[in-house]
Amino acid sequence: MGTIFNSIAVIIGGLIGTIFKKRIPESLQKLLMDALGLICLPLGMGMAIKGEKFLALVFSIVVGAIIGELLKIHDGLEKLSLEVEKRFAREQNTFAKGFLTATLLYCIGPMTIMGSLQDGLGQTPQILYTKALLDGTASIALASALGVGVIFSSISVLIVQGGITLFAKVISPLFTPIVIQEMTAVGGVLILGIALNLLNIKQIKVANLLPALFLIPIFIHIFP
Repeated sequence: MGTIFNSIAVIIGGLIGTIFKKRIPESLQKLLMDALGLICLPLGMGMAIKGEKFLALVFSIVVGAIIGELLKIHDGLEKLSLEVEKRFAREQNTFAKGFLTATLLYCIGPMTIMGSLQDGLGQTPQILYTKALLDGTASIALASALGVGVIFSSISVLIVQGGITLFAKVISPLFTPIVIQEMTAVGGVLILGIALNLLNIKQIKVANLLPALFLIPIFIHIFP
């Protein structure tokens, strides 16, 4: 359900951007992103305080950050985005550029993975609902510059997030309630990082912290 809501938000935002183009002031777009950053703060905090295994949380974040930095996850995603932008900057194919730029923006971030896992594990998809608002707002700006290709990126959102959600549903019997609870807490810490980024308080490479989500099931057994 969260993925469908997200796809619809991209379509609506894309339509608004395509129809109204430059009539939407940049100041309003910035204010909306700031507002969403403020929304992410209590969302992340509420998720983070659900955890009961504080040492497991700390070690998951620290070790996950080390692994993420060694793998250069953030830099790799950024490089991929820049390569796409560079390639289509030389061409007049704005449809392809809009589609690929929006697809990369909406489908390879931390909220995509965290939100889809949360949805697939049977929890209320709060992360995907918040992500939908972020993506919808971003679609207004992107579509006003790059056109209808942005709207079609909603198909990518449906496929990628839907795939992760279905995978999470399949493996959900392997996750005990305590594992889901502690994964939610780790996800909350990452959401707080995204909130700080949106509010321009501190730029954190949140993608480099993603390994923590997959380490927490290990550390809750080491630190019971």
